[in-house]
Amino acid sequence: MAADDDVFVETRIPEQKAVGVGVFPAVVSPSPTADLDQTSFAAAVSSQKPRLEALLRSSGALLLRGFPLRSAADFDRTVAAFRYDELPYVGGAAPRTNVVGRVFTANESPPDQKIPFHHEMAQVPEFPSKLFFFCEVEPGSGGETPIVLSHLVYEKMRARFPEFVDRLEEQGLIYTRVLGEGDDPSSPIGRGWQSTFLTKDRSVAEERAAKLGVKLEWLEDGVKTITGPIPAIRLDHTRGRKIWFNSMVAAYTGWEDARNDPVKAVTFGDGTPLPADIIYECLNILEEESVAIGWKKGDILLVDNLATLHARRPFDPPRRILASLCK
Repeated sequence: MAADDDVFVETRIPEQKAVGVGVFPAVVSPSPTADLDQTSFAAAVSSQKPRLEALLRSSGALLLRGFPLRSAADFDRTVAAFRYDELPYVGGAAPRTNVVGRVFTANESPPDQKIPFHHEMAQVPEFPSKLFFFCEVEPGSGGETPIVLSHLVYEKMRARFPEFVDRLEEQGLIYTRVLGEGDDPSSPIGRGWQSTFLTKDRSVAEERAAKLGVKLEWLEDGVKTITGPIPAIRLDHTRGRKIWFNSMVAAYTGWEDARNDPVKAVTFGDGTPLPADIIYECLNILEEESVAIGWKKGDILLVDNLATLHARRPFDPPRRILASLCK
């Protein structure tokens, strides 16, 4: 086997974008001299973590392609090799299932539904710093996970709508969502309150919600959650730049099901409605600046959640993407 520092070779793929002096996302593949199995790959990840992290820090996302990963267990072993603390999925909206260890399914909403751009769990005070995605089964067609650099979205929004952005920075956003008791797999935000707060006890749910800064209003057949005001714009301290750290577009255009009206799902911090025209202009900016790479079996995409928003395009089955969240 090649030495660990020879295992990872930076490569180029057609979908990458030039950003500044670098590319987005960074992509690494095995060197021609690398003779890897799952165990030796995990060992190489562990020993080369500083180099991989440097690529992530400079780019905002890192795709590992062509490595010998086939199963959820392989993915779990790889995530463990990075030695990040796990973030329990408490307070998130997406229906997910634990697969093995710290690995969950990605959002299990129906394949014909698009999941809009968002920073993971930006609507709650405690969110992951990093996300791992793994392609266990390639999509029949479609199903990309588009990604976009958050600071570019902030810069373009500030240039086009300075007064709107000023108001967001001053007031933040309030998110409102109605949850049933159990999960609704037909909805992209169909996680019920019992799995959201990992309990069947209302008093325990209230305690856990309070720790997240979430107010609960119990209904006859569920609960209304109200979060905020919380910041819509944050500072990425690592890179010294402001980021578009919110779920505004995702909530306004995608938080829709039998219980939820997306227009009411997110408001300014003072409770007044958001302007629809600016929301949809922001959606256009997100699409224009994004990169969408088709999944290949064994791909791992590591996303810096403070640098990069992600989405999901509709797809034809089969498709199985797994995820892991890190503090």
